[in-house]
Amino acid sequence: MLTIIENYAPMLLEGALLTLKITFIAVILAALLALPMAILRTRSERYLRWPIQVFISFFRGTPLIAQLFLVYYGSGQFRPFFMEMGLWGFFRDPVNCALLAFTLNSLAYQTEILRGALQAVNDGAIEAGRAMGMPAIVLYKHIIMPLAYRIAFPALGNESILMLKGSAVASVITVMDLMGQTRRVFSQTFDISTYAVAACLYLLITTGFVLCWRQLEHYLNRHLRYEQRK
Repeated sequence: MLTIIENYAPMLLEGALLTLKITFIAVILAALLALPMAILRTRSERYLRWPIQVFISFFRGTPLIAQLFLVYYGSGQFRPFFMEMGLWGFFRDPVNCALLAFTLNSLAYQTEILRGALQAVNDGAIEAGRAMGMPAIVLYKHIIMPLAYRIAFPALGNESILMLKGSAVASVITVMDLMGQTRRVFSQTFDISTYAVAACLYLLITTGFVLCWRQLEHYLNRHLRYEQRK
């Protein structure tokens, strides 16, 4: 294991940085889109709910690797169309395809998490805001969304961790992330400890993320700790 670390540490660290980059961008993009989709998901109009429900069911009910193959290999079936639209430069890059597939997958999960959090917001707080004459935008901004995100925060952290670990499948379409670099090193050395080093790197990244997420959660819920001390 020490030999692997000494000789191939730069390659593995480069792969780890790419893993973090893909995961971070995918989760952030999904988070930006999840809120409006979750709000539409809670509406009573069926023509608004059904398309989103079908989207969520597909991406939650199919394997991530199948979604990745559909984006990466499936886009090649429509190459003339994408070339005409000027999008082929995006789809021919495996990193972009992995980023798109991971964003859509995380979007489905985050939307459902936020949908549950929105429905769990205390009705009394919403009625109090309406009684004060708050318009819908102000009500969402100052009452519904802060409460919903506090409820959803732990689940969103778990989703981010799952996406971080799930991003390892990107290596099957030649993305040189942490797992891709690990497979490359193993093909050169045939040393099984290469995967042990990769597992340790994943563990370190996940542990660091969990610690940071807990600090954010404590910050968001600092008013609860203050009330408990009173």
